[in-house]
Amino acid sequence: MEIRPARPEEAALLTGIALRSKAYWGYDEAFMADCRAELTVDAGVIERSATAVAEDDGRVLGFVSLSGAPPTGSLDLLFIEPESIGRGVGRALFERARGLAVALGLSRLVIESDPNAEPFYLAMGAIRIGAVPSGSIPGRELPLLAVDLATP
Repeated sequence: MEIRPARPEEAALLTGIALRSKAYWGYDEAFMADCRAELTVDAGVIERSATAVAEDDGRVLGFVSLSGAPPTGSLDLLFIEPESIGRGVGRALFERARGLAVALGLSRLVIESDPNAEPFYLAMGAIRIGAVPSGSIPGRELPLLAVDLATP
């Protein structure tokens, strides 16, 4: 598996991965329709943020995107093709994001996590610091997590 920078022309591919990955958790069609805009990746997102893809034999397995300015950044997107979940792709992408964040001078990453992904981020060293309203679903709250980049 190779991790490389995402290319703007991969935006539609990354959007598809995000939607399939979110649907992995069993959300219904109405929920997914409500989330579509928030999960859509366009070329501008790739150009404005640090976005990387995990690729194996020419096939993109997942991606991560982070943004922000020192001292705090945001891990905006981390999605894996459902058949690749549990194979270390997410861990590899998270570690790449951590390295990119440090290189950008960030000392902390915040994550607005799907509740189903929270255990993954906790295993990666994040701590829960609160909750935030969902940008897609009125009345739904999402775990707000943080990773101190000074600790491995």
